[in-house]
Parts: sequence; C-alpha cells; structure tokens
Amino acid sequence: MKPEISHKRHILKTITWRVLGTIDTIVIGGLITGDWKIGLSIGGVEVISKMTLYYIHERVWYKSNYGIKR
Repeated sequence: MKPEISHKRHILKTITWRVLGTIDTIVIGGLITGDWKIGLSIGGVEVISKMTLYYIHERVWYKSNYGIKR
C-alpha cells in the first residue's frame, strides 16, 4: 500500500529546493556577468518558473509506480 503524502509536503519541498537553487543561480549569474543586479534579475524570474515545474514534476513522480516494489 502506498503511503499518503500531503500536498503541503510537496509544496514545502518545492520551496526549500528553489531557495537553494535560486541562490545558486544568482551567484552564478553575478559571477558570469560581473553584475549582481543581473544575477538577481535572473534569479527572480527563474524562481517562479522552476518552482512550478518542480511541483508538477514531483506530483507526476508521486503518481508513478516506477521503481516501487510491493
């Protein structure tokens, strides 16, 4: 039997992962361009798009039985 995992857990996981990912993107963007404002701009845009994509990705995998032995 598959355990029930709440949507809140998926949402919190999504947010915490994106915080880490966005900090990484801001630092990389700032280092590559030499302009930290550009790094912040890139990070601001990607945080919303990637959180949405991650949540969808997480839910698809949750519904999948791939690799789960019963």
